[in-house]
Amino acid sequence: MHYKAAYRIGFHPWEDAEHCPGFSGRLLELVAEEEAGAAPFGRALDVGTGSGIWGIALARRGWDVTGVDLVPKAIERAEQRIAAENVDMKVVLGDVTRLRAAGIGDGYRLILDTGTFHDFDTEAQTAMGCEIDAIAADNATIILTVWPRRRRPLIRGVDRHEIEAAFSGWHITDVGPSGYVAPRVLNAALRPNEQFYRLRR
Repeated sequence: MHYKAAYRIGFHPWEDAEHCPGFSGRLLELVAEEEAGAAPFGRALDVGTGSGIWGIALARRGWDVTGVDLVPKAIERAEQRIAAENVDMKVVLGDVTRLRAAGIGDGYRLILDTGTFHDFDTEAQTAMGCEIDAIAADNATIILTVWPRRRRPLIRGVDRHEIEAAFSGWHITDVGPSGYVAPRVLNAALRPNEQFYRLRR
């Protein structure tokens, strides 16, 4: 999907997931299960952060959050949202398949991806997996939300074996529906049937 063009014309329906109670509730339940003791809980990376919606939610909960996105307009929107909501979150313009080059550091206990990996081809999936391996802590968790692989416009989708191949040093511990409901006008064409995957080292 051409995210730079989408943000340029103001088309970003994925941000509506913030107002989908099933999705936001399930996502924050998953995050809560990774929180041990009192805040701060450690470093969290929001991959493909967009306008920072979920990174901000993590920061409010007590995570030390960095968001990464390749789209300058998305980073600009994230910075504005962070300032307006007065939270402590860092955002970086960078390629999620080259995280080390973005200078984000390492030691991340939680990596969150709410819709980046499932749009990549095999080469980019492998690169993203290698980069996350390099910046993640030994006890890290990844939470992915992905659409299943099928022929559709816009989003490629991904199969379980592609996730396992890209994250070969990780174990899938949980899979289930994400609770995301696409806007009615898009649902029939896109058929998201979105799932969450939790991976641990």
